[in-house]
Amino acid sequence: MTLPHLYILTGASRGMGRAMAEQLVQPGVHLVGISRHADPALAAQAAAQGAALEQWAHDLQDAGPAVRQLQQRLATGGAPWSGATLINNAGMIPAVVPLRDAGDEDTARALRVGLEAAIRLTSAFLGATRGWTVPRRVLNISSGLGRRPMASQSAYCAAKAGMDMFTRCAALDEARLPHGARLCALAPGVIDTGMQQHLRSADAGAFPDRSRFTALRAEHRLLSPQDAAARVLAYLARPDFGAEPVADVRD
Repeated sequence: MTLPHLYILTGASRGMGRAMAEQLVQPGVHLVGISRHADPALAAQAAAQGAALEQWAHDLQDAGPAVRQLQQRLATGGAPWSGATLINNAGMIPAVVPLRDAGDEDTARALRVGLEAAIRLTSAFLGATRGWTVPRRVLNISSGLGRRPMASQSAYCAAKAGMDMFTRCAALDEARLPHGARLCALAPGVIDTGMQQHLRSADAGAFPDRSRFTALRAEHRLLSPQDAAARVLAYLARPDFGAEPVADVRD
């Protein structure tokens, strides 16, 4: 009997995260989706396909409860799984304004969800599975905006840049272990999600790049969430995953 592969996916209810969840819900996979609310349609899909699905309702502005539940869930020694993968996909885009005009709580939320939660969940995952001999992977969904600056998005760009760097550091730690996890912070390309709509509807006076994002949609240069999810999951499945700890799916 083939053991299932365990996937833990944050931000599983919207955009590319929802599309990844749909594609992961299949026999041979045990998916744990973490989002603010359970998704009845995804549960129905899993039941119809005979797939294993857990949905944990957590707001990652406070990652503590999700971290503790993950630690408890992984306290099995790895025996039931053929492998384990954490996908840190959750993130949020704050108000599109210069940092001097950004609200303190809005900035804090973006950093807590987009960076702090990913670091804490990765730490919990790596710590709880450190003795496992089955393959382990951590996929952090990054962005090109963590690698180049954009006006009026200081917190989002900082969160993604931080994600890239903590992935590099943790990858060095894991490389010293005989069965260390593989990690990669992956930019998924430009996707037609709520984030893009948010940027296109921003005040042009506060956001000098608005016309560029409007043109991306007008010129049909945005990936659908489904296409982006398929590309990201294909990258995750590559045998050389983690050889480059910071990568772009388009490379």
